[in-house]
Amino acid sequence: MKRSKRYEGAVAQVDGKQFYDLNGAIEKLKVSASAGFDETAEIALNLGIKPQQQVVRGTCSLPHGTGKSVRVLVFAKGENVTEAEQAGADFVGGDDLAKKIQDGWLEFDKVVATPDMMPVVGKLGKVLGPRGLMPSPKTGTVTKDVGKMVEELKKGMVEFRADRHGIVHSVFGKCSFEPEMLKENLIAMLKSVYEARPEEGVKGRYLKKVCVSSTMGPGILLDLGEVSAITEQG
Repeated sequence: MKRSKRYEGAVAQVDGKQFYDLNGAIEKLKVSASAGFDETAEIALNLGIKPQQQVVRGTCSLPHGTGKSVRVLVFAKGENVTEAEQAGADFVGGDDLAKKIQDGWLEFDKVVATPDMMPVVGKLGKVLGPRGLMPSPKTGTVTKDVGKMVEELKKGMVEFRADRHGIVHSVFGKCSFEPEMLKENLIAMLKSVYEARPEEGVKGRYLKKVCVSSTMGPGILLDLGEVSAITEQG
């Protein structure tokens, strides 16, 4: 595959075999983000799990958000409608929204539902599920406290889940963020994924490999010693 001169220049800034501490990794991340737009700061964590048997999923409230505006849709009725709207939900409803979604409308980024609305939401599983939009009690997006969840999502809460290879892919901000903001978001993500580890069945190191990158940039390996020190200190 032929690489662009921009990408080759970004790769030249990073030693692909070197493990960087967080400060060094973020410095390289910002230098290698040379596309003509504000690239997203991304993270990939290879976990020491058996993905067919162990599910790792959860949420992370990034201290400085994702740098992206999040459109939140809420399935609710009664007093919960007002609560969701006051918290900043972009769309609130029930059967009317379900019908729009079944007809192909998907102009939202996150979905929250109260427990009593799950019979309506459940019918949308084939549409929302493959897109990672299905509300779940495990991520807090099926909740009676819709106002709090909407506020968290608006501020920058992200959901994560290990894929079939045991890898978690997520974001932790924009490359234009100040280095300290990126570092604090990165630490929050590392701790959240570590706290979501299975109680049993993990053999050896749980976080086997951690790599960060910009949207269009090369991977930057994190020093696992520092990662362990951060995640295991509680």
